[in-house]
Amino acid sequence: MKKTFSLLFIFFFSFELIAQSLPTWTSADMYQAIRKLNVLGTVLYVAAHPDDDNARLIAYFAKDKLYRTGYLSMTRGDGGQNLIGDEQGFELGLIRTQELLASRNVDGGEQFFSRAYDFGYSKNPEETFSIWDKEKILSDVVWVIRKIQPDVVITRFPTTGEGGHGHHTASAILANEAYSAAADPNRFPEQLKYVKPWQVKRVLWNTFNFGGTNTTNADQFHFDDGIYNPLLGKSYGELGAESRSQNRTQGTGSTSVIGQAIEYFRTTKGDPPINDLMDGVDVSWKRVKGGEEIEKIVNGLIASFDFGHPVNSVKGLVQLYKALQQLPDGYWKTRKLKETKDLIEQCSGLFITATSPQQYAVQTDSVRINFLLNNRVGVNASLIKVQVDAFDSSFNLPLTKNVNVNFGKTLFVPDSKPITQPYWLANKMEEGYFNVNDQLKIGQADVDPAFIAAITVTIEGENINFEKPVKFKFTDPVHGELYEPLVIIPSFDVSIPNDLVVYKINSKDNQLTQPAVFKANKDISDVKIYAGDRGIPGSEKMDLSKGQLREVETLKPFNPSDTVSKLTVTEFKYKKGGDIAKSIRSIKYDHIPYITYFKNSESKQLALKIETYGKKIGYIPGAGDKIPAALEQMGFDVNILSQKELNKNDLGRFDAVIVGVRAYNTNELMANYYDKLMKYVNEGGNLIVQYNNTQFRNNQQPKIGPYNFTISGKRVTDENATVNFLNPDHPVLNFPNKITQDDFKGWIQERSIYHASNFDRSKFETILSMHDPGEGDDDGSLIIAKFGKGVFVYTGLVFFRELPAGVPGAYRLLANLIALNRKKAF
Repeated sequence: MKKTFSLLFIFFFSFELIAQSLPTWTSADMYQAIRKLNVLGTVLYVAAHPDDDNARLIAYFAKDKLYRTGYLSMTRGDGGQNLIGDEQGFELGLIRTQELLASRNVDGGEQFFSRAYDFGYSKNPEETFSIWDKEKILSDVVWVIRKIQPDVVITRFPTTGEGGHGHHTASAILANEAYSAAADPNRFPEQLKYVKPWQVKRVLWNTFNFGGTNTTNADQFHFDDGIYNPLLGKSYGELGAESRSQNRTQGTGSTSVIGQAIEYFRTTKGDPPINDLMDGVDVSWKRVKGGEEIEKIVNGLIASFDFGHPVNSVKGLVQLYKALQQLPDGYWKTRKLKETKDLIEQCSGLFITATSPQQYAVQTDSVRINFLLNNRVGVNASLIKVQVDAFDSSFNLPLTKNVNVNFGKTLFVPDSKPITQPYWLANKMEEGYFNVNDQLKIGQADVDPAFIAAITVTIEGENINFEKPVKFKFTDPVHGELYEPLVIIPSFDVSIPNDLVVYKINSKDNQLTQPAVFKANKDISDVKIYAGDRGIPGSEKMDLSKGQLREVETLKPFNPSDTVSKLTVTEFKYKKGGDIAKSIRSIKYDHIPYITYFKNSESKQLALKIETYGKKIGYIPGAGDKIPAALEQMGFDVNILSQKELNKNDLGRFDAVIVGVRAYNTNELMANYYDKLMKYVNEGGNLIVQYNNTQFRNNQQPKIGPYNFTISGKRVTDENATVNFLNPDHPVLNFPNKITQDDFKGWIQERSIYHASNFDRSKFETILSMHDPGEGDDDGSLIIAKFGKGVFVYTGLVFFRELPAGVPGAYRLLANLIALNRKKAF
C-alpha cells in the first residue's frame, strides 16, 4: 500500500466516501429503495469509537428491515493506534473518518460524530467526562436524536462498566441521558431554532459475548441477523465483515460469519420490546397525515417494478414525488422526497456530472467547471437550469436519448470563498473536544464540498433539482478514470519541512536555523512573510509565478548558551499582526480518498539538554511511528531494518536495535528472527522492544525476550501519574543523563500501555512503578534483563507519542536506554 505525506504539494480532500469512482445502482438496489419508501422507521446505534459499531446489525437494519439507520460515534478515533502509518491524533482521526464512511457505504448506514476528541484510553467515565465536557457532548447526542428522530436508540456498551474503556461507558451514559433530554424543550433550547423535541420509544443495550465477558442470556430480547439476502447475494454476516474490514488503521479485518447470528438486547430506557424491535411504533405511512395515499402509490410501484427495465417506474415515481409535495411539512415528507428524487435519477438512467480538470481552485483565481448530461435510456426529460455560486444559466434543452450534452464555465474564486478545511479543525480545539460553533455542522461526518452544482431537469413534466458536488476528474494510468472532490486553497502557503526540530544545547553539530518554504498557488507579487511580528529577511516583496517555491531565511530558535530544555513555537504570518499563514497537508492511502487539511504554519523547536552514547541504531519498523526521525534529530545514525536488511545485516555493528511499536502484532515474520536477535544480545548488543498489544496471531504471544514474560493489558492513562524510581542507582536513570522527576513532566495522553507481567524477577529488573487513581502500583512499564554480554529491554512507555510532541524527558530517557550496552553498564 502506497502512502504519501506531503507538505509542499497539493492533493485533494474527500468529502464523500469512495470518491475515486461514481456510485452506481443495480436494479436490485432500485427495487430495495422503492420498498424502503414504505418504511418509516429509524434506528440510531451509539458507541464511542469508529470500530465499536456492530456492522452486521447496521446492515440488517438498513438493508433487510429498511429502516433509516445511523451510527453515532462519539469520537473519530483520534487517540487509537495506527497499524498502517505514522499519523497520530487528529490526523489519524481524519483517516478513520474516511474508513468509517467506507464502512457505511458497504452496510447502508449513515454516519454521525459528536465533537468529542479521542484523547486515549480512559479507565472510567468520570475521567472521560472530566476531559470531554459532559454537557457539551450530551448536547451533541441530543442534537443528532432531534435531527434524525430515531424510534429506537441502541448502545454498544452498558452504563455499568462491562465495556471496559471509559469512553465506552460514557457513550452509553450519554445515550441514556439523551432519552429524556431530547424530549425536554428546556434542555438545549438553542437547538429548537432548527429541530423540535423528540421522544425516543426505547433505548436498548446490544449485549455481547467477547473479550472473555458474556453479558447475554436467553431471557433477553433477541433475533437472528445472520440471514441471507438473495437481492444482495450475501448474508448480513458477510456484509458486516466487509464493513468492519474497512477500518484498516485499527486492524479490524474480519472473517465473514456464515449462518445464524443471534443479537441480544437489554432495555435500559422505555418499554421493553416483546415481539419486535419496533413494538409500539407504527413504521407505516399511517404515522403521517395523508400517508395512506402515498402507501398505495408505493405498493403499485413495488408490484410493477421491472428488473430489466427500471425506467418503466419513472412515471410512477414522478407521480409519487408530486403527491409527497402535497403532504404537510415534516420529517418524513422531507426524507421521502429525497429518497424519491434519488430513485427518479437512478431509474431514469440519467448521467449527470459537474467536474473540473483542475485539482484545486485557488482563491482570487479561476476554476473551470465542465457539465455533462446524458439521457441514457430515453426518458422524457429536458435541461432547464444550471447554477453554481454566481453562475446561473437557464436552458430549455430536450435531452435526446444517449446523446451527450457538454458545456463548461470558468468561474472566479473570490477571496471570501472558504478553503476546504474539515470543519472540526477550523477552530483551535480544546483538550477534550473540537470547537464547532455552527450548530448545523454538529454531527456531520465530513467536510462540505467546495462547489455544488444545482441542475434542474424536467422529467415527465416535473421540474426536479439535482445537486451534484463538483469533482476533480482525471485519468490515472493504472486505475483509469477517477473522481476526487475539488479543493479550495489559498493563493499561497508557507510550509515547514519538519514539524519539530531538535537542537542539542551546546552541541557543535547544531544547525541553528529552521527553513520555511513559500509556495505560490497563483501568480503573486509584493508579498512578505513574518515570523511572529518580525519580517523574515529574504521574503520582502516577493514576486512569484504560479507553482514557484522559495525558501526564506530561517530562524535562530534558541540561545545556544541555554542550559534548560525548552520547547518554543514560532508562527508565520502573511502580514504583521495578521492571521497565521496556512500549511497544506496531505495524507494518501489507496483504500480511502485522499485527504487534505490546512494547518497553521508553525515551527516547533526543542532546545534539548541531552547527552547521547553510541551512534548507530538499527530500527525494525512496527505499525508506524515517528521515532526514527526523532532518533536522527538526537544525532543517531538510523538504519531501517526491513526483512531484507534483517536477513543480510550483521546486527553487531549497531549500538542498539530498536523494535517499533506493535511489530510482533503486525509482522508474523518477527518470530523468524528471534534466534538472530538473541544472538545479537548475547554477544553484547542492546535490544529495545517497544510496546505490543495482546492481539497476536492465533492468540499466541511469540517469544520476544531471552526470558519469558507476558504482555498484559495494564496501562497508566494519567499522563501526570506519579512515577516512582524503584532502582534509582540503575544506569538507565543515570547515564548519560541524570533522570529526575522533572523528566516526567509535560507528558501527553498517557504514561505507558501494555505492561509486561508474569516475568521472572530474578532475571528482569524493574525500574519504575506508577498507577492511575484508585489503583495499585504496577512496575511492568520498563523491564530490563542482562543476557550474555548484552541487554534486553521491554517498555510500554509511550515514546511514540512523547517524542513527536517534544517532551524533553522522553528524549533523555530513550538516550539512556540506548546507552545500556556500554561496557560495565551494570
